[in-house]
Amino acid sequence: MCDKKICPGFREARKITKEFASTFYLASLFLPKKKKYASYAVYAICRLSDEAVDNPVSLGQNENLQKLDLKISLAYTEKQINEPLLAAFRQTVNTYKIPKEYFDALTRGMRMDLELKRYKDFGSLYEYCYRVAGVVGLIMLRIFGYKDSSAEGAAVKLGVAMQLTNILRDIKEDFIRGRIYLPQDEMSRFNISEQQLLAGDVDEKFKEFLRFQIKRCWQFYNDCSQGIKLINNPLCRFVVLCMKEVYSGILERIEKNSFDVFTTRAQVGKLKKAGIILRILLERKYL
Repeated sequence: MCDKKICPGFREARKITKEFASTFYLASLFLPKKKKYASYAVYAICRLSDEAVDNPVSLGQNENLQKLDLKISLAYTEKQINEPLLAAFRQTVNTYKIPKEYFDALTRGMRMDLELKRYKDFGSLYEYCYRVAGVVGLIMLRIFGYKDSSAEGAAVKLGVAMQLTNILRDIKEDFIRGRIYLPQDEMSRFNISEQQLLAGDVDEKFKEFLRFQIKRCWQFYNDCSQGIKLINNPLCRFVVLCMKEVYSGILERIEKNSFDVFTTRAQVGKLKKAGIILRILLERKYL
């Protein structure tokens, strides 16, 4: 980051984050300046990864991912970079010594979206969640700083919990894209068919199925709690707690919506988010 002003690449990253990650952007305002803009640079690259596989008008998704792989690889060299955003990304990974293998795992996870439309069991789904979200937790942990290596496992669990939350919230949207991120063996166990997802039928067995999924998701949130305390900076701990509470609030909203994820999108409204942030500030558990 430029000392006297924010460099163009970091400004671009901030704009992308503000547009596509409103919850994180709101919480990030509390971060120390350098960590805040480093987080934006990382998010912007992650967003490019998402767009490479999710943009319905994009015809060369594999090619897009290959180009992104090349850009990330370039950032880990000393060759000249002409793109401001990529230059900001390079500065971030160098400053915080973020291993390239994390981003390699991320793009492998994005490639799974092109190759896999169904997941046979939770083990295969977990592998996907680790790659697209667990490693993001590890990346952010490098930026935030931590006291003990056990924080790494907690960072992965929080990332996976947030991805599983997204999956439950977005069942309808993902199905429209031709993807089902629900373990096939568990769908069979609860007698949930793809036709039921297509019809949006929220019967008792579907509710029991979602209760089972939500319970597992809560376990990941609970298991990461102690690790958050190992983050060095109290403001960084505060931001992570905010993200954890807002995302787990989506699970509560699904339950309040009687598990109907087809006609009502589970969201945590702006006032609710503000209330969560205020509560965490007042409770001061991040100190």
